Amino acid sequence: MTKGQKGGDRGSPDRLDEVVARAHRQRDDRLKGYREMSLRIHPWVCARCGRAFTRENLHLLTVHHKDHNHDNNPLDGSNWENLCIYCHDNEHARYLDHQAGGAVTQGSAADTHQEATHRPFERLKDLLKPK
Repeated sequence: MTKGQKGGDRGSPDRLDEVVARAHRQRDDRLKGYREMSLRIHPWVCARCGRAFTRENLHLLTVHHKDHNHDNNPLDGSNWENLCIYCHDNEHARYLDHQAGGAVTQGSAADTHQEATHRPFERLKDLLKPK
């Protein structure tokens, strides 16, 4: 049997390399496609910090998916916002922190608290009285 035929080459390193390379090319094409569309639709300004970009530094402007789903790419750009690399990194860090900590909703156990019993200034009035 030769390469590419059914049989023993299914798990071959060459076949795996080919599949991975194809997946990377498809991802790069997809990324290039929506990035180019977002740059045509939206101004070259970071939607968070307001930094403006020119052709010389446009590589520092990224496309952020508002819903964090990189496969959700509506052609009207409604799921995209252009962010500078710093704001984009910050947004993803905040999202990961949110996922790790879980969402706290009103009325949940984390939201309820007991009244504080320590009164650090309880005797302050007595201390301030003239002697």
